Amino acid sequence: MNRTNIVRKAKGFTLIEVLLVIAIIAILASIVIIAINPARQIAQANNAQRRSNVNTILNAVHQYAIDHRGALPTTVSTTASFVCQTGAAVTTTCTDLSVLTNDQLYIASLPIDPSTTSTVDTGYRISKSTSTNARITVTAPYAELEETISVLR
Repeated sequence: MNRTNIVRKAKGFTLIEVLLVIAIIAILASIVIIAINPARQIAQANNAQRRSNVNTILNAVHQYAIDHRGALPTTVSTTASFVCQTGAAVTTTCTDLSVLTNDQLYIASLPIDPSTTSTVDTGYRISKSTSTNARITVTAPYAELEETISVLR
């Protein structure tokens, strides 16, 4: 017999080739995960929601003031305090803005911070200035990525 007829060439990949492909895929996957950074994307989305919620609360307070000849809700004080959730039991630690949600006239329900676990407060703070023409400040103290979300109007 001829030696070339007896020796068959094995088909397939060698172990080195398979390991090399796996290593390349792992490197590419890690680069994509770092570039996308899902945690940062979620934090940015939460902060965008917080900005929207702060403006929603502030707009509702100002609509109330317009309808009441410039008078702000009496519960808003000069000391910054958390806003009570819609329907939650009012405590001394939060500001009751139920006048805004009564009959859903100014806002259907007060928005809640995406990361709050409280069943009493919304995670947003509200205060008014001590000047004659009181200005309202609404802040989101739980903002992520070291951002400060505060609106004064």
